[in-house]
Amino acid sequence: MKDTTTVYQHGTLAMLVVGLFEGTLPVSELMKHGDTGIGTANDFDGELVIVDGTVYQVVESGEVKVLAPDDKIPFASVHFHQSRPAVTINNTNGVELEHQLENNYQLGNSFVGINIQGAFKRMHTRVVPKQSKPYPKLSAAIKVQPKFSQENVTGTIVGYYAPFLFQGATVGGFHLHFINDAHDFGGHILDFEIDQAEVEVQPLENLLQHLPINDKNFQAANLNLQNMNEEIESAEH
Repeated sequence: MKDTTTVYQHGTLAMLVVGLFEGTLPVSELMKHGDTGIGTANDFDGELVIVDGTVYQVVESGEVKVLAPDDKIPFASVHFHQSRPAVTINNTNGVELEHQLENNYQLGNSFVGINIQGAFKRMHTRVVPKQSKPYPKLSAAIKVQPKFSQENVTGTIVGYYAPFLFQGATVGGFHLHFINDAHDFGGHILDFEIDQAEVEVQPLENLLQHLPINDKNFQAANLNLQNMNEEIESAEH
């Protein structure tokens, strides 16, 4: 039986802050722990949007690819999606929706999976560019991020709300990615406007944190948390 109460995460956001961008877990292993989620690819190459067991990779050109089972990732979060009673949302934007979800579901200190399917008046995304060794730190890697927009687009938002006390392990608050129904547009969401969409919020009681302890770069890294919050905030917004 699939565990629908756990979010499995490989790596930590703090690892990305210091530039640990090399893939350390095969997609085939990641997908044993979920069919839905978000992350990034080897070399920090774009944004991952995982829907219905398929790992879509949105790269800096805007092109959407599908990762193979033997491709490796440095950071990703997945869970098994469990359909729940959906709430229909009309004519709102991303900021207003997040406020509604926080208040209606009292998200403060909870992990939840977010799944939003529907029609969007506008979707604005960005994509982190592929990096080369020797890898820079996160702050340098995100100085140039291609941005994309589509109007009147249908698709799926996937992501998480995480308690702020886990900032560094992951992103405190909302972290959302998008893939359209045509699978040719997506990325990390900057902002959006909903026409009509179905919103599902899935409580996740457990965080299963997996670390690449056999990776020599991880073991040698100085994961100093000073200024970490500022770097994460600049990367996510």
